[in-house]
Amino acid sequence: MISPDICRAARYLVNLSQQELAAAAGVARSTVAEFERGARVPVTDNVTAMRKALEAAGVTFIPADDAAGPGVRLRK
Repeated sequence: MISPDICRAARYLVNLSQQELAAAAGVARSTVAEFERGARVPVTDNVTAMRKALEAAGVTFIPADDAAGPGVRLRK
């Protein structure tokens, strides 16, 4: 599962608008907007679809470890 902050950061890295991410993930723009605002947690399938769309756009998600929290970076 990704957090709203990580979703925003990932979207920023690949220069996608909320509408573009929503279209790529097959979800409503309001789903992306409300998730990123922390207003609601979408069903697991929608979060997974957003994550997969961001990964397809070139994002790598970095899991949290003992020294640091989770993060994102561009794939080479």
